[in-house]
Amino acid sequence: MPANDLKLLVDAARIAGRIATSYSGKTAKKWDKPAGAGPVTEADLAVNDMLSATLRLARPDYGWLSEETDDTTERLSQDKIFIIDPIDGTRSYAEGASTWAHSFAIADRGLITAAVVYLPMLDKMYTAAFGQGAWLNGKPLKVSNQSNLTGASILSTKVNVEPRFWPNGVPDFERNHRPSLAYRLALVAEGKFDAMFTFRPSWEWDIAAGALIVSEAGGKITDQTGKSLIFNHPTSLLNGVVAGGVDIHSQALMALKPK
Repeated sequence: MPANDLKLLVDAARIAGRIATSYSGKTAKKWDKPAGAGPVTEADLAVNDMLSATLRLARPDYGWLSEETDDTTERLSQDKIFIIDPIDGTRSYAEGASTWAHSFAIADRGLITAAVVYLPMLDKMYTAAFGQGAWLNGKPLKVSNQSNLTGASILSTKVNVEPRFWPNGVPDFERNHRPSLAYRLALVAEGKFDAMFTFRPSWEWDIAAGALIVSEAGGKITDQTGKSLIFNHPTSLLNGVVAGGVDIHSQALMALKPK
């Protein structure tokens, strides 16, 4: 059941937080992964090892997809899978910042049913179970009621406001940034920002947990063309993400649509 799965993820997140914060981000050993896949630290791997041992033992019939585990095709034949980012925002972690997150989710036949985004340095535990709402430290979440894309507060990297993405003109919104994709989605669910965009191919482990938290907070999340997000693809990549309140989401898709 999603509620039991959620408790499992919450307990694992708290342990992950203790492991990650036991290292000093600035002095943790760090190296670059092959093929420009980004940095990784010894803390990422320590958290991943713990999660792989505890979660897979607790749910041996669930598949496994993690940024820090070599992928196999076995998960594609399993109805339920863990989708794990041991530390989302590794660069920020290595710089000693506080806005990195643990992002854990469970998918059932492609749909996310339980999710946790945990920022131990900020003591922020975002949670959601399918059909049961979204929560921050036990308090219910709701997306903002901003109805107009013009003047909205958006989380996005600078590249996503280039004119090439907006055939109808770049909307007049306020751009903000946080390094962790999972945290960006959680902040939208919290109503701190009105929407979040990313137009590059996005790894499932960056998006899965935040996607459920946004939708359970009353928001809408799709890929950049408006298609529903389905997880556990062979390539584990999504075609970008647009997330926010229902009205903002609709206006963003209209602005992105070719003339």
